[in-house]
Amino acid sequence: HVQLVESGGGSVQAGGSLRLSCAASVASEYDDSDYCLGWFRQAPGKERERVAGLWPGNGGIYYPDTVKGRFTISKANAETLYLQMNILKPEDTGMYYCAARLCWRSDFTYWGQGTQVTVS
Repeated sequence: HVQLVESGGGSVQAGGSLRLSCAASVASEYDDSDYCLGWFRQAPGKERERVAGLWPGNGGIYYPDTVKGRFTISKANAETLYLQMNILKPEDTGMYYCAARLCWRSDFTYWGQGTQVTVS
């Protein structure tokens, strides 16, 4: 079982920065390196979008073109995941979620409650 809790959201002006944190609590037979991690966002009326992905096993990282060069995903330790967001734009506004899945499974199984980011 994995519990995820996000923090660090808030309101910021366009061009500003925020760092989101995700605290993970894992009670599992698997190693933390078996879990692929991601940050997602959802704006009102829009589909959920993955904005960053991390594969701890091989260090692979994913960003969509919408955030590439502005967002950085990183893992401080087994319990903490970050999303550094720079040069924020109004279109980055939304609820941000961290998520985890066992890397051999296709769907993200574990989700946090979300943290709101508003860019004006």
